[in-house]
Amino acid sequence: MIKQTVFGTTKDGREVKEYTVENANGMSFSAIEFGAVITRIFVKDKNGELADVVLGFDSVQDYENDDTYLGAVVGRYANRIGNATFTLNGVEYQLDKNDNNNHLHGGYNGYEKRVWTSENFTEENGEGVKFMLVSEDGDQGYPGKLEIAVKYTLTNNNELIIEYTGMSDKDTICNLTNHSYFNLAGHDSGDVLNQLVWLNSDFITEADEASITTGKLVDVKGTPMDFTTETAIGDRIDADYYQIKFGAGYDHNWVIKSYEKGKMNLTATLRDKASGRKMEVYTDLPGVQVYSGNFLKARIPGKNQAKYTRRTGVCFETQYYPDSINKPEFPSPVLKAGEEYKTTTIYKFIVQLGLFGDDMENNNFFAMLSRMKYINRWGLMRNTIHENISEHSLDVAIIAHALATFSN
Repeated sequence: MIKQTVFGTTKDGREVKEYTVENANGMSFSAIEFGAVITRIFVKDKNGELADVVLGFDSVQDYENDDTYLGAVVGRYANRIGNATFTLNGVEYQLDKNDNNNHLHGGYNGYEKRVWTSENFTEENGEGVKFMLVSEDGDQGYPGKLEIAVKYTLTNNNELIIEYTGMSDKDTICNLTNHSYFNLAGHDSGDVLNQLVWLNSDFITEADEASITTGKLVDVKGTPMDFTTETAIGDRIDADYYQIKFGAGYDHNWVIKSYEKGKMNLTATLRDKASGRKMEVYTDLPGVQVYSGNFLKARIPGKNQAKYTRRTGVCFETQYYPDSINKPEFPSPVLKAGEEYKTTTIYKFIVQLGLFGDDMENNNFFAMLSRMKYINRWGLMRNTIHENISEHSLDVAIIAHALATFSN
């Protein structure tokens, strides 16, 4: 189901439409023409209760005044370019210096501040909305007229698929991403420090004090940057480690393992134990910037007057590496004239069954069994046990005993 409404009007009088798309499971998302911003994502918890799991605002004016990129598509080049310059085909291009001496997310007039055109659609795999924008030659200092589209599709598998496409009439660089801040406990629930992150990565791109990549890859093993096993965001976020100090927490690019151009990879997961919500992130890009909202200051009240203070949301910005145009050893963000820019990112939402709550997490099998007695159908119970075993490492002997007990 797709619903279209008027979200508001910009300072210069342009009307901004909002689209809300709902699937058969009750999951929904909303997005607006201003910045192609994802304003809401409603997902059920283990008890079937819906909550909005992304940070956002209630008015166009708040998005116009925002400087934290909440929910927006950023570009032409997401993340940072050192010294706000790059050279392509022997020509040096000067960009906005909007992040100290560097260029960030397209500069002062980024795509997050534009009104995009839009159209909704219904396809075999789901429904959604497509946003389109033309970035003229010289826009933000970049070469080439770039025509881009961002397509959001919601499936009945609770996947929000984001497809980015574009084409330029000159050689240019292109690196688009979505800057949603996620909080799986709900956008107004406080910090995300207890939520768990797993990353499919053994390395980060080392950054200097200005968050510009040095060109060196750093092994995460034995450091606070190691999320190869699921770890709470807050466990090591203030560790005495130079990369943590430089970023005031997590604001780094992780190198995705087994990257191949055009191949989708499970990149990251985020999980909130209390609600049972889990998000999986897939992409065909080589990197993901994980930003723990270290500089959120509640300068503008959020939806329903929520206060988005420090670390109340976490971003998973799939991308080419920061400053990769100036680091020839990194995967190249160059888009040749007439060639198609095409990349996909998927946010998939999973609800871990609320039959057991945190008992599975704590291996409290007796409490779990007490919940099971309320299940009348053995088939449902057996499938539930199997699903949770696949997620958690429990004592096989106890499981076998339980199966024997309940099958009699």
